[in-house]
Amino acid sequence: MATPGGFQAGTAAVPSSQVEISVSCRNLRDMDYFSKSDPLCVMYSLDIKSQRFLEYGRTEMIQDNLNPEFAKKFVINYFFEEAQKLKFEIYDVDSTSQNLSNHDFIGSVELTLGEIVGVPGGAVVKKLRSSHPGDSGDIILRAEELTSSKEIATFHFKGSQLAQKNWWGLFGKSDPFLTFYRANEDNSYTVVHRTEVIKNTLNPNWKTFVILVRNLCNGDYDRSIKVECHDWNASGNHEYIGEFITNMRELSSSQSPVFELTDPKSRKKKSSGKVQVLSCQIEQQQSFLDFIKGGMQMNFTVAIDFTASNGNPQNPTSLHYYNPYQLNQYAAALSAVGEIIQDYDSDKMFPALGFGARMPDGSVSHEFALNFQPQNPYCAGIDGILAAYYHSLNCVQLYGPTNFAPVINHVARFAAAVRDGSEFFVLLIITDGIITDMPQTKSAIVSASTLPLSIIIVGVGDADFTAMDILDGDDQRLSANGKYAERDIVQFVPFRNFLSGGGSMHVSQAFLAKEVLAEVPDQVLSYMKRYNIKARPPAANQNAALAPAPAPQGAPAAAPAFPRPGAPMERPPPYQM
Repeated sequence: MATPGGFQAGTAAVPSSQVEISVSCRNLRDMDYFSKSDPLCVMYSLDIKSQRFLEYGRTEMIQDNLNPEFAKKFVINYFFEEAQKLKFEIYDVDSTSQNLSNHDFIGSVELTLGEIVGVPGGAVVKKLRSSHPGDSGDIILRAEELTSSKEIATFHFKGSQLAQKNWWGLFGKSDPFLTFYRANEDNSYTVVHRTEVIKNTLNPNWKTFVILVRNLCNGDYDRSIKVECHDWNASGNHEYIGEFITNMRELSSSQSPVFELTDPKSRKKKSSGKVQVLSCQIEQQQSFLDFIKGGMQMNFTVAIDFTASNGNPQNPTSLHYYNPYQLNQYAAALSAVGEIIQDYDSDKMFPALGFGARMPDGSVSHEFALNFQPQNPYCAGIDGILAAYYHSLNCVQLYGPTNFAPVINHVARFAAAVRDGSEFFVLLIITDGIITDMPQTKSAIVSASTLPLSIIIVGVGDADFTAMDILDGDDQRLSANGKYAERDIVQFVPFRNFLSGGGSMHVSQAFLAKEVLAEVPDQVLSYMKRYNIKARPPAANQNAALAPAPAPQGAPAAAPAFPRPGAPMERPPPYQM
């Protein structure tokens, strides 16, 4: 029975709200000798069970700036009844490495989410703590409850007759970019987006960009939005050109509004140029869960490295050694990722492959079925994959080299046959070594980037995996033979980053799964958006198996799918290796 206050006995508690945390800093310690620090903020949340701070997310890096205002926000569920402990760390970025130990630590602060949301209409200012003598600077944290709006806006802006800011006058032009700010309750502004820099022009045409409407105005179309235009400088001291104040209602009008750039602090109110909204399209954003509820199936395939560099499986030092009391790193990685993915696969039957092994007939295979049934390589659940893995170690000889392209192309063939959004494929590759067919692997990934496919690579052991970061397109889009990947579909992590000496393997597995699966929902959405595929209404699931979805705009019609175990063999061919 419902009671006053919204409490209902026998039901599960839900988050009271989602809040968005904005981060900025002032007077950071300068960690560089010849320039200013390049700050990045990392947020952690305390895991109650392990009592460890787990990384929650990172902002963008801002170059040469001791007073950064980060555009990327942290969105977190807020529970009044919990002491949600958070930690924020600020680093000076020194390279493209994702490993924080490779960057200079500036300082950190710990507090609860309640401390941030408890400041009415304002912001929490804290001193950053570090082992450095002296002041490391301040961090400013602001939280705002988010609306449930799923609207997204696609904008296209251009500028004209911008003021010349370069000192060489007629012989040079500005390098303009736009910064968008959302108004806060205390009349301050928070950065929410920056455009790219257009070099050497007074009439820039910025690229189209997509942003959540709630980021700009949190659902209030009359809320003030400030847009500033600056001339970019490599030193980080960007020169102010001008600004204008608008709102979402005005930006989204069909009149292609034009705004004058002025300096409100100047008495002359002289125009510094114009900015025009060439187009603004508003649409409802579909979430990963919308596609899951609409019947999309997640197909999980695992590929395991059987090269000799893993060591003799009979030796306890081998990465493939069977320990009856604890999973080896291969089995641990497989279990961690697979146990989550299998919840989204209706029949729980998964193809399992091996590569880099010498087979009983003397041939070397980079694409063999772990159960030695090439026409039916499916294993029943994660336990079935583990059983096939342990059995195969007694049937093949570890050999080499370490080639990834065959297993990637293998799964890509199946993904290419189902491109209508009804299925999405996840390939987990577990390896101990450096790829020996890097050109072919890059080419295979670039080709697969047009397909409903995500590739997760877990590195086990202590090898140097630096070259693997090339495949993970977080910092730079992967290319091969002059062609760039259409989407980022690869996530690479070394398992050793999640192992703690003497710690629980179960805890390490949880950390690993959280890290490697974090990008999969976004990769699903990027594919669906690229081919204009919409989620089916949940009611359409009843006949989903009988009536295939129409082919998406821009994608080829789906080819007949290969049958899964237990399915009627009406549509040949059978599973082919």
